[in-house]
Amino acid sequence: MTPREKVGQLNQRMYGWDACRRTPDGDFELTEALYAETDRFEGLGALYGLMRADAWSGVDHPDGPGVEDSADLADLVQRHVRERSRLRIPALFVEEVPHGHMALDSTVLPVNLAVGATWDPGLYERAAAHAAAELRARGGHVALVSALDIARDPRWGRTEECFGEDPYLAARLTEALVRGMQGVGELFASDKAPVVLKHFAGQGATVGGRNSAESELGLRELHEIHLPAARAGVRAGAAAVMAAYNEVDGLPCSGNRALLTGLLRDRWGFQGLVMADGLAVDRLARITGDKVSAGALALDAGVDLSLWDEGFTHLEEAVERGLVSEAALDAAVARVLRLKFRLGLFERPYTHRVSVPEHAGRALSTDLARACVTLLHDTGGVLPLGPSVRSVAVLGPHAATTAHQLGDYTAPQRPGRGASVLDGLRRLAPPGTDVRHARGTALTGDERTGIPEAVAAAAASDLAVLVLGGSSARTPDTEFDANGAARTVVSEMTCGEGVDLAGLRLGEAQYALLDAVIATGTPTVVALIQGRPHAVPEAADRAAALLTAWYPGPWGGEAIAEVLLGLADPVGRLPVSVPRSAAQLPVHYNHKDIEYGTYVDADAGPLYSFGHGLSYTTFAYDPPRLSGQSVTVDVTNTGKRRGRTVVQLYIRRLVTPVWPRTLELRGFRSVDLAPGECRTVTLPLGAGRLAQVGADLETAVLPGTVEIRIAESARAALTAVPVVVRLDGGQNFTAPADTPL
Repeated sequence: MTPREKVGQLNQRMYGWDACRRTPDGDFELTEALYAETDRFEGLGALYGLMRADAWSGVDHPDGPGVEDSADLADLVQRHVRERSRLRIPALFVEEVPHGHMALDSTVLPVNLAVGATWDPGLYERAAAHAAAELRARGGHVALVSALDIARDPRWGRTEECFGEDPYLAARLTEALVRGMQGVGELFASDKAPVVLKHFAGQGATVGGRNSAESELGLRELHEIHLPAARAGVRAGAAAVMAAYNEVDGLPCSGNRALLTGLLRDRWGFQGLVMADGLAVDRLARITGDKVSAGALALDAGVDLSLWDEGFTHLEEAVERGLVSEAALDAAVARVLRLKFRLGLFERPYTHRVSVPEHAGRALSTDLARACVTLLHDTGGVLPLGPSVRSVAVLGPHAATTAHQLGDYTAPQRPGRGASVLDGLRRLAPPGTDVRHARGTALTGDERTGIPEAVAAAAASDLAVLVLGGSSARTPDTEFDANGAARTVVSEMTCGEGVDLAGLRLGEAQYALLDAVIATGTPTVVALIQGRPHAVPEAADRAAALLTAWYPGPWGGEAIAEVLLGLADPVGRLPVSVPRSAAQLPVHYNHKDIEYGTYVDADAGPLYSFGHGLSYTTFAYDPPRLSGQSVTVDVTNTGKRRGRTVVQLYIRRLVTPVWPRTLELRGFRSVDLAPGECRTVTLPLGAGRLAQVGADLETAVLPGTVEIRIAESARAALTAVPVVVRLDGGQNFTAPADTPL
């Protein structure tokens, strides 16, 4: 290959939607912009977002590619790329698949935070496999999926893209993602897609929860909290990772050789592709002085594929000037080509056309939505709705809309697709139930003119269901940065990339609506649809019941209705701690252990702890028992309904050479029990679950004493009866003689 051809393989310059346009007769034609790009490098290494549809790209029905013609468009572009390539090298088509393929008419899944609330890697693996099949059937090759960010500050607008605040939970879901999307083996099946795990690393810990800000992370915090999910994904075989925007110890990730080469490649043995985030390489010019040297720095650090940058287009010059070696260039090209060979693109460059059943995607999305609904309290005992409830007022800005259930990075939906909470209750409530509706307020602002109508509806009903929350729905009036992040929010967007908050309150009118509805005396259930844990202590204090469903996807309203009516048990568990206010932050459960630290003017603890979630039945946990390399516990359903509990195993380090965290999740298992049923649940407790990061930043079992606690939440684990074990620094652990088992 010539130097020019090599450099072309490492560039992903275009916004894919600029590569084509719809003709008056309904076909697609290629643009001069694509011709210019492929002529520049005699081909094309990769193309981002050919099928991306949203307010930023401006792609919508009917101008964008749908299920019926996406494959034709992909093949049209691929044919052109190969014709422009002397060696007939195909292009990689890289697509956003954050919670389903971000294209018209693809299945939309609940966002990652909702997936985290399911605590169900098996279900998520099946959903991820479906998303990969849809992507490949439409001509896409590579899936960009958020997985590695850990939610440490809920003010960050991208909290919805995190699986939660805990590294162990995130690692298990990342493994499920990789297995589901990629399958097994060196070569990818025609319905499997290589995954780019983003973002590497530490982006969930930016200062103040501000997007792309610095991350003030010590190396131990980085290794203990922000790297386990990435390491799990690498071990599961992830094809690629994306370097994050943030800096670690003064150096942005895309130029951080210690991170991308020293750790990822040399220590972890990663052989896949490293992709830069959008325009991140050019930002390195603040360090190097110009974009040519910025590209050289990123390549030498370990980046293989750029995204929209100019810096990587000058790599030939950078090699000639001695800024980076030709060997580094060749290694990056080899990794890009290897991924194309693994996809079989040289033998089969065009789309393998199969039909992926739409109903299967809807069923999986609904299953995830149902599994993420989390009941936080039910002090009034009003749930599930009983036969005495003959009239229900469904109120609030979220009650009758699906647009705000979807989350960021979602393609426009066709009218009528999905189900709101109002839709679900009207369809599923017992015959004769009067289901009335009033919006009350908007999501944002302080407009209150609709509150009287909502109050009248509540006062005339047996029960009020008040659906509140936030939104990540982008609209055409949103102003965007060059990388697609929201710059100036002029819609109802309160969450998403670029939408960071200084506080965690909802729109003020929502609180006024809450107060007014509760004041009617009608029992009120509050359902929160949100992309981050908003601070709504008023609902915790005054509502009869409170639940959250995060952004549950198009059919999330139906899933919420099923839970309200008792057609489904609430099985979700919190993947993040819920604060009382932003002034408390951080409130994550796995903080460093301290003997003091409360506030004199407020409670320092969360409103609801990590792992919390109620069922419509109750469970009793017997004290745990050590059994070989496992811990067992007897769990009994002590209520009157069948239900599921998530058995959570935490460790608490008592004597340890490294200052410990209060608790660390090290295992979980769901168990479904009939009333009165008792089952023995076994959780593995091998060396890997007892290991910690040592002084050399390697993970190992260190000598010490550890408590094993099993409970239904992190808060409950603090008072659970423990099993104490002593670690010898090897593979063995023993229980002290004076410890009752």
